[in-house]
Amino acid sequence: MTGMKSDRVGARGLRVAVAALALAAVAVLASAACFQDTSRSLVLTTTTSTYDSGLLDYLIPPFEEEYNANVRVISVGTGQALAIGARGDADVVLVHAPSLEEEFVADGNGVNRTYVMYNDFVILGPQEDPAGISGLEDGREAFRRIADTESIFASRGDESGTHVKEKDLWVESGVGAPESEDWYLSLGQGMGGTLTTANELGAYTLTDRGTYLSRKNLNLEILAEGDETLFNPYHIIIVNPDKYFEVQKELAEAFVDFLISEGTQERIAEFRREEYGVSLFNPVHLGGVGP
Repeated sequence: MTGMKSDRVGARGLRVAVAALALAAVAVLASAACFQDTSRSLVLTTTTSTYDSGLLDYLIPPFEEEYNANVRVISVGTGQALAIGARGDADVVLVHAPSLEEEFVADGNGVNRTYVMYNDFVILGPQEDPAGISGLEDGREAFRRIADTESIFASRGDESGTHVKEKDLWVESGVGAPESEDWYLSLGQGMGGTLTTANELGAYTLTDRGTYLSRKNLNLEILAEGDETLFNPYHIIIVNPDKYFEVQKELAEAFVDFLISEGTQERIAEFRREEYGVSLFNPVHLGGVGP
């Protein structure tokens, strides 16, 4: 029996390495020996905003030191992150698409969904603002004006949490699904690539505030913000250990507790705040709002 579990763990480690290389290119293949004993190794699959902003590099080292553990991060869109978790190729999932998260848990793929932090989405566009959305606090009205003026809109198009929010806004605005329109660009890229394309084309796009602030030399400006529909909560979910016995249950639970601890929540609040004048992510346990 012990031999069978070792084989399963080894196979799982290989799948994780392949997923990381193919989907995000954020990790290199390690030697096979690294995956033979995963008792102190935690696989975290997460959205690009938490990784690209530098938040995880800032938060994870104290956890690794305290628990003598190695956290292996796979950074992809939320849809892909949940798909990796649904295959049992991760221990915890940190994402920001509530409807997809609830489905993930309802399908028996995850347990202990925990609210960690939030920021918000903003609508970016060129200074010329051909759609006339500058100053709007209603994201739905901003989307209506973009569609009415057929202004270029760059979409991630990758089933990420940001893309899910964008699709919801198109529906709520009454526009529906604009994928067939000439002015709508579905890129199939991460947030970084989408921002680069939108910047080059002078297009509108939707992004989380943290990723926007962490990017340099963008000509795009925040034109619409502040709407409650642009709220962006992040939850962490433990991959169901009853469904996938390879899941490092105790270490995953310790990681969740670590993220919502007072010390880590304070560090989230301080992350790059001095640099930008605002927090890129807001901790839920220190004056946070509902999920």
